Amino acid sequence: MEMLTGVIETINGIVWGPMMLVLILGVGLFLQLGLRLLPILKLGTGIKLMWGGRSARKGEDQEGEISPFNALMTALSATVGTGNIAGVATAIFLGGPGALFWMWCTALVGMATKFSEAVLAVKYREVDEEGNHVGGPMYYIKNGLGSKWAWMGTLFAIFGTIAGFGIGNTVQSNSVASVIESNFGVPMWVSGVVLMVLTAAVLIGGIKRIGNVAGLLVPFMAIAYLLAGLTALAVNADAIPAAFDLVFTHAFSPVAAQGGFAGAAVWMAIRFGVARGVFSNEAGLGSAPIAHASAQTKDPVRQGLIAMLGTFIDTIIICSITGLVIITSGVWTSGDSGAALTSAAFAGALPGVGNYLVAISLAIFAFTTILGWSVYSERCAEYLFGVKIIKPFRLLWILAVPVGTIVSLDFVWLLADTLNAMMAIPNLIALALLSPVVFKLAREYFARQAGDTAESSQS
Repeated sequence: MEMLTGVIETINGIVWGPMMLVLILGVGLFLQLGLRLLPILKLGTGIKLMWGGRSARKGEDQEGEISPFNALMTALSATVGTGNIAGVATAIFLGGPGALFWMWCTALVGMATKFSEAVLAVKYREVDEEGNHVGGPMYYIKNGLGSKWAWMGTLFAIFGTIAGFGIGNTVQSNSVASVIESNFGVPMWVSGVVLMVLTAAVLIGGIKRIGNVAGLLVPFMAIAYLLAGLTALAVNADAIPAAFDLVFTHAFSPVAAQGGFAGAAVWMAIRFGVARGVFSNEAGLGSAPIAHASAQTKDPVRQGLIAMLGTFIDTIIICSITGLVIITSGVWTSGDSGAALTSAAFAGALPGVGNYLVAISLAIFAFTTILGWSVYSERCAEYLFGVKIIKPFRLLWILAVPVGTIVSLDFVWLLADTLNAMMAIPNLIALALLSPVVFKLAREYFARQAGDTAESSQS
């Protein structure tokens, strides 16, 4: 076992090394420039489409299973999770305040990546034997790049199926059980059983029920966490200018050791800012387009404009709140890391309630991640084995939830983290090769919009 762990650690160091960070940022920047900054310039359009996408457009009700809005919420249910609370704190603990700046950079290029992923997912999706729309990297690799690239889609599906049980299931249930036990004294196995029952109740209804639950729960939890964070920032309002100064200064210069903080070079700020940013918003990972492929829409670009908001909401808004609360509180030099650091920051600003707010937020975030990732891994398994695997897969997924609360997950976390990176590689290659399709569809969509606007103004 030690030998296997050592091998995977070596692979992990390679796949999450400098080349991966260059690949993620490079492909994202290439897409952003190729789209002429469209994801940034059309942010308002995306928000308008998201709000209007709470139900299917007339005539498109048979084109997918869930509304465009619920497709985004399903994707967000998987991305808004422990990365927004523990991941941001870990990035600052290891890379200093400058890591937050590099998380923002990852998000800005990641918006183009997420836009392109969703465009391709809708463009190349299929209808399975049960009549459901299925899509994602494995499908746009097979249908967009052709049969000679199909092996790459198969690899993605294998990595996605296995990784989900770690990063999207057992690791999340362990996080929930740990934080509930430490704050409320509930035994971990009890939390595991409750989570299993809740997960089963939702999964039985498939993608439609998951989409409906996500459509209700995700906006609620995101707004509640946002309000708690803004309150904490209001308490430490006088420290906000200095916090921004630390973020921008240490994005380009080393930060010295102070208190319990060991100090960090610029490379560490970049490395952990980018890595944790990707872990949080999953842009380039290839997971989110699996959810967007089920959206009730005929236009790939319209769903792409909605999908890119996932990265903006996850990182630019939610991760920024976490990071700024940590920096303004001053506890980032205490030596704490992960969820404990975030909890200490909120508790300092909101004594008596801050740590409980973080505990409840983390629990809800992690639960929705279990639901979102169940869709991703199930679709990957279906790609490999067909619709006959769906029911056995859901049963296995449900049974895995309490397991995460009672076993050591060091190896599981390492394996899942490694497979996540290996998911990203074929997806990013496909995005680069299929970029002309994305650029063409985007040009045609906005040309039609311009034509429609001109006609309406003349009439």
